[in-house]
Amino acid sequence: MAAIAEGDWYEVVRFADAVSLIHEPWIEPFFRCNMWHVVGRDFDLLVDTGLGHFPLRANVPMLRGGKPLVCVASHAHFDHIGRHHEFEERWIHAAEAEILADPRPEWTLAAGYADGSMFIAPPEGWNTKAYRVKPAPATRLLADGDMIDLGDRKFTVIHTPGHSPGGIALHEEATGILIAGDIVYDGELVTDTFHSDLQAYRRSLQRLAGLPVSIVHGGHFASFGRTRLRQIVEAF
Repeated sequence: MAAIAEGDWYEVVRFADAVSLIHEPWIEPFFRCNMWHVVGRDFDLLVDTGLGHFPLRANVPMLRGGKPLVCVASHAHFDHIGRHHEFEERWIHAAEAEILADPRPEWTLAAGYADGSMFIAPPEGWNTKAYRVKPAPATRLLADGDMIDLGDRKFTVIHTPGHSPGGIALHEEATGILIAGDIVYDGELVTDTFHSDLQAYRRSLQRLAGLPVSIVHGGHFASFGRTRLRQIVEAF
């Protein structure tokens, strides 16, 4: 298939509660990052920024408004932090701040996974050997229990080590929304990266299963509800 032009690379899918999915539909589902945009009264929230081959703000109009925007990294793997450098506010858990500031291919997993096999159809100009995530030093370090306050809605930071040491999920108690990153999604969970911890993974999943959740927006694949969350945790 022909290479995909910049203007056709991103797609936006709107969900309830002023939440939108931004994704790159030409990447295979296993590698395709779900970027989550949440509208708030005082500022908006963006969780993760995808592969980063094409500019994000220039191609997704909702990211170019006049309202301030905070960009949060669920963790620092290449498929989730490719465009963090575009944003003034870049927040991440302290355990992976070094990777965001110095995203070496071996630290972000790009060295093992960022190649042509990721794509349903490649983006124009793709060069596996030249691909690099740009440094984006954190402007705030997050910790378990921190609150992200958008003015009219609040998300609690939940530290979810296991997939990686600084993974986080965001839980909005008022709506039951859980933006989960890569600790849980409805697909094959990855437990064998260089900094994965299987016992920590189990503890993180058990913690999430006990939350009052209405919908889980994971880092990959389709969103799902509380029953499916409990099924995934039990199967794990």
